[in-house]
Amino acid sequence: MTADWPIISATIWLPILGGALVLASGDKAPNVSRWLALIFAVLTFLVSIPLYTGFDIGTAQMQFVERMPWVPAFGVYYYLGVDGISMPLILLTTFISILVVIAGWEVIQYKPSQYMAAFLMMEGVMVGVFAALDAMLFYVFWEAMLIPMFIIIGVWGGPNRVYATIKFFLYTFLGSVFMLVALIYMYFQSGSMEILAFHDLKLNLTEQVLIFVAFLLAFAVKVPMWPVHTWLPDAHVEAPTGGSVILAAIMLKIGGYGFLRFSLPITPDASNELDWLIITMSLIAVVYIGFVALVQQDMKKLIAYSSIAHMGFVTLGFFIAFMIMSRGDVDSGAILGMQGGMVQMVSHGFISAAMFLCVGVLYDRLHSREINDYGGVVNVMPWFAAFMVFFAMANAGLPGTSGFVGEFMVILASFRADFWFAFLGATTLIVGAAYTLWMVKRVIYGEIASDKVAALEDINKREALVLTSLAVAVLVLGLWPAPLIEVMDVSIENLVKHIAVTKL
Repeated sequence: MTADWPIISATIWLPILGGALVLASGDKAPNVSRWLALIFAVLTFLVSIPLYTGFDIGTAQMQFVERMPWVPAFGVYYYLGVDGISMPLILLTTFISILVVIAGWEVIQYKPSQYMAAFLMMEGVMVGVFAALDAMLFYVFWEAMLIPMFIIIGVWGGPNRVYATIKFFLYTFLGSVFMLVALIYMYFQSGSMEILAFHDLKLNLTEQVLIFVAFLLAFAVKVPMWPVHTWLPDAHVEAPTGGSVILAAIMLKIGGYGFLRFSLPITPDASNELDWLIITMSLIAVVYIGFVALVQQDMKKLIAYSSIAHMGFVTLGFFIAFMIMSRGDVDSGAILGMQGGMVQMVSHGFISAAMFLCVGVLYDRLHSREINDYGGVVNVMPWFAAFMVFFAMANAGLPGTSGFVGEFMVILASFRADFWFAFLGATTLIVGAAYTLWMVKRVIYGEIASDKVAALEDINKREALVLTSLAVAVLVLGLWPAPLIEVMDVSIENLVKHIAVTKL
């Protein structure tokens, strides 16, 4: 279906235009730029809602399609559309972006207009990544994402921000170069830059394996998968709170989305041949990184490692499908694993954003992220403590919260493939509970640790608004995941049918 008016383009370009206006407003009147940023962020969210309300859940075809020539000489089109996989991620992006603007309201005093502008532009570009159906357009948006993030960490980050930004940039850039080579190769093979044309492209096994590895290098760095994860803790520790939220809640999802949109449908045979590699990397991330998180002293580092472990579930859910299919269980198990991976992506978006915002609240007051500097926070900040404990429980995968749904679905699907996969996957619930709750115990509970903690003030209305909206999202998705699963059901079924057919 094509849109009567370009909803997707509006969702991409409205925040980018807003970012330009906020930048133009300058820092003379910081409140003007803040309100401008908030208005544009809310407008973008409102514009993106019709993607959900007008979405037809009965078809796997692309919807709200927009297409016009961009570089006609090379057959490159400005081609956008959404399906059940990309639409929830676009709504997640537009929702979280509002919270990031509100979260940085009072905290960012240095060049607030530039800070807000960077986030708005980034929001537009990330929506572009999820909606692009032309490989060149996808690549342009993919690379454009790096620039605002580079600036956010590099200008408003911590003391080691230069090291963190350069590491982040080099890692992500290196991966994407290989992806570009793969895209150009497929363009010469198919004569088109359309991603959907690539899905039907006949490739032999050698070609598939090389293209798969090229995509893996790009997407594994983004997720990040073990062993290319080391940039993430550094980037998180140095990034300002808003940067951490966007990085954890949305940017990591782009890697997972890339697997669903590119790796699996374009190279199904290579994915089948190399699924053991991805499953191994995912299980190492789930188990080993959980233990790494256990020894962290810095709260942000702990949550960063926790993110890597939780994203391991996503990739496990996506690639376990082949093993389940080899056992003859095409429908239910493989679909369940992928749905679980998708639910986990959206859920992790809410929970990790909330955890980083909680750490941000403490950091704004005490200017420390070290666990040892806190203790007994519940005595002086009871409301904050309630939120923090709730999100910690969700992070540990408590039933009734969104953290449980995705993980449970992936573990159930893993059983269909191999008992040990499910066993190792399930250990993370124990290890995850260990590092999350131990952090909460040391930070929130106990006696008041110092005079500084005794002087802390509870959350204000602005912070309460942000945390409440995330708490509601985590609860709703945990108790009633049906709307999300219905939206992606047909798209994922279609993808599973597509990858079950060999291209050889």
